[in-house]
Amino acid sequence: MKLSSASGSSLPKDIPSPNCDARPGGAAIDMLVIHYTGMQSADAALARLTDPASQVSAHYLIDEDGSVIRLVSEDKRAWHAGVSSWRGRAGVNATSIGIELVNPGHEFGYRAFPEPQMSALESLGREILARHPIPSRNVVGHSDVAPTRKCDPGELFDWPRLAAAGVGLWPRTEDMAAAPEDQVAPLLAAFGYDVTDERAAVVAFQRHFARHRLDGVADPATRRILAALIAGVA
Repeated sequence: MKLSSASGSSLPKDIPSPNCDARPGGAAIDMLVIHYTGMQSADAALARLTDPASQVSAHYLIDEDGSVIRLVSEDKRAWHAGVSSWRGRAGVNATSIGIELVNPGHEFGYRAFPEPQMSALESLGREILARHPIPSRNVVGHSDVAPTRKCDPGELFDWPRLAAAGVGLWPRTEDMAAAPEDQVAPLLAAFGYDVTDERAAVVAFQRHFARHRLDGVADPATRRILAALIAGVA
């Protein structure tokens, strides 16, 4: 299924979802949240994201061939992150833009995100950041803001590529000299994670930044990466 129109236009096709509402008064857009659809097909994902009964949506949906659908206007609150928190603020839907990437996810045959999809995401992400003052540390995955519930976009998502395109944050090797001996929870909280469940927060961090292990054990390499990220945003 090709989600966008066949006209050759680079503009996304509009298929409005009813699953949205007004952003709270005065809420500025300062986050970008990346998801995968976790469904068996693009058709099934689109049907769910536009079904009033599902009460789920996102601002954009990108298929594996790179075609893009706009489901919710950026000035509206899409219902994509659910119960969530980042940098001490709960309910990130209020101030975020959500992008869903067509991918079957861990339940239905998780796979890498193909070149056309990543290229379209890079372009869309840069356009969004040009419109809104979103700090690089606020470009996150669903699992980052909901570590006890979600694992998307997962360990196969190419965060380094996205950061190299100017969308998001990736640690600098020159900041990785020391592995802090402090407890990890305060460092994770300082970066942005809800650490109510410390192990879940560590796993979410590893899925995004430290994919040499996904077991929630903050080994020296994980701690070095975390320290480098904190140094990069200090």
